[in-house]
Amino acid sequence: MTSKQIDYCIELARTESFSKGAENLFVSQPTFSYQIKLLEEEVGFKIFDRNGKGATLTPAGVQFVNHLSGMRDDMKRAIEQGQNFSARYHDNITISLMVRQAIYFLPEAIRIFESENPGVQITPKFQYEGGLDSFLKNESDILFTLKEHTKQLAGSTVHELFDSHIYLITDREDPLSDKNLITDEDIYGRTLMVGGGSPELLRSIQQKLISSGKISYFNSPDHDSTLTNIAAGHGICLAPGFLNDHSGQFSWIPYDCNDSFHCVLLTHRNDARESLKIFIEILKELYDKAVAFPL
Repeated sequence: MTSKQIDYCIELARTESFSKGAENLFVSQPTFSYQIKLLEEEVGFKIFDRNGKGATLTPAGVQFVNHLSGMRDDMKRAIEQGQNFSARYHDNITISLMVRQAIYFLPEAIRIFESENPGVQITPKFQYEGGLDSFLKNESDILFTLKEHTKQLAGSTVHELFDSHIYLITDREDPLSDKNLITDEDIYGRTLMVGGGSPELLRSIQQKLISSGKISYFNSPDHDSTLTNIAAGHGICLAPGFLNDHSGQFSWIPYDCNDSFHCVLLTHRNDARESLKIFIEILKELYDKAVAFPL
């Protein structure tokens, strides 16, 4: 299947006319018709029902063209991104993280790095799930993850970044938002949002609170859903500090426990690019300077 055949098929579906479709795409009608015929032979089913006035999509054709439209849009975006990259950059470093706020200083690090290395682009890749698998398939150059997830990973290098503590997230109007430190007793009688891909350490703390029999809980599929439910007054949540976007929309109050998350960057051991080393060092330096920054 060629890109021209995709264009011809979508245009015929839109116009339902071989002559009009050929005219719109500046080709002869025999060429237009022949390419549609070749496409149908390749896929092995009729895409169009021919009639005296033109052609209409078969039921299978409707599904097929819907997918083709998405493919063409993806191809267009890929070409545009390639054109942008080739015009300005000679290298690219892809960093995978689950949400934008996971590395708070990432935008600043990108600005510093690209000002000193104008030919190298930093591309964030947001993957709420599957980031580790993607990294192991060499689909990203850097992975932001927790140290507990890096055990027994051959061929990778771990770069310590920062430790992140546990916080209680509440609506700013919640009475708990006035506290400086949250204890278990403060949470008793409340509804705790749980789940949403919580790290193992956080799940164990959630389970301990649930086992007390003194709180209710509500399962939430992901962090954004949890924040929406908190804003709607459905509950409160415990979360690692690295998820805080520091927008001021919610109150993040330190939770009274000694546990913390060891946040690291993972790179491929065989990736010896100097630009990669420089970018990692910039990120580490920004976090080293942010001693008073709540994480």
